[in-house]
Amino acid sequence: MSFTDPLPDLLVLRHGETEWNLAGRLQGDQDSPLTELGRAQAFRQGEILRAMSLDGWDWYSSPQGRARQTAEIAAAGSGGGPVQVEPHLREIGIGNWAGRKRAELIAESPALFDGPPLAWYDHAPCGEGLVGLAARLHSFLSGLTHPSVLVTHGITSRMLRCLARSLPPDAIGQVGGGQGVVYRIVAGQSTCFDAPPENTKG
Repeated sequence: MSFTDPLPDLLVLRHGETEWNLAGRLQGDQDSPLTELGRAQAFRQGEILRAMSLDGWDWYSSPQGRARQTAEIAAAGSGGGPVQVEPHLREIGIGNWAGRKRAELIAESPALFDGPPLAWYDHAPCGEGLVGLAARLHSFLSGLTHPSVLVTHGITSRMLRCLARSLPPDAIGQVGGGQGVVYRIVAGQSTCFDAPPENTKG
């Protein structure tokens, strides 16, 4: 999926650890609160952002509680904001799998998880699918006109970075993840900041 105009610079954050992350439970369009570690990870993201010059940047967050809480902590720690709620940044819909433990799903239907990394999201009953997620995010990215901080979720974050790097949706398994880090995408190149001022490519 290409863009008519070049994308502005982007900073992409995944929410901090949640209680369901810790339990191995898939969240999708459902939600659970940040753990103590998750709040610390969001604070760390704020510290990373504070070391950057973000005057004039727009801030957007998924409407889901775990992302909004992360955005509020990171914005307060960096002196950024205000944070606008953006429905396009919600996590991929996984239909009937929302709230289920991944280990239980693998035990029930192991063949669904034998393919490329993260391709199993396409098998979620009544789910959105990776192509559907990519279309939703492409529409959002196409409308951005200013450098932006995007606070979102694990799979949505990866797909955003695929699109911003002109990678196809099925490359999502090749894109790094992580909580408590910040990805910066400039002119199709991605850098992962994991602690100020250190960084690694991702």
